[in-house]
Amino acid sequence: MGPIDIHVQRLLGRYANARVVEVNGTGTMISLPPVDLPAGWSKQSTEVHFFAPQGYPYAKPDCFWADEDLRLATGAMPQNANTGTPMTGLGKGALWFSWHTDHWNAGRDDLLTWIAAIKNRFAQAV
Repeated sequence: MGPIDIHVQRLLGRYANARVVEVNGTGTMISLPPVDLPAGWSKQSTEVHFFAPQGYPYAKPDCFWADEDLRLATGAMPQNANTGTPMTGLGKGALWFSWHTDHWNAGRDDLLTWIAAIKNRFAQAV
C-alpha cells in the first residue's frame, strides 16, 4: 500500500461519502460531498473536486474545482477563478480556483492538509 492509498483511507475516515477515481495518466480525482461555506458566498455549500497528481505526495495537489454556479454573495466571480478550465474526468462544468500551497511537505502533509487549504480559500470570500 502506497502513500496515496494510506492518505485516501485517512480522507475517507473523515469524508465517508467522498468519491475517489483513478484518472488514467493524470492521477487520482477526489470529489467531496457538499462542503459548508462561510458567509460571503452565493451558496451555503459546494461540492469540491481536486487531483492528487501522478507522483503524489512528492507532486503536491494544485488548484481545485467547485460548483460551476458558485459566486461571491455579490454575484461577482471569485478572484483567481473561472469556468473555462475543465477538470479531466469530472464530466461536468465546474468553477476552477487557481489555488496553491507553498508549504507542502511530502513527509508530513496529506489530502486532509490540502482540504484544509481549500477551506482556507473559502474563508476568504473575495
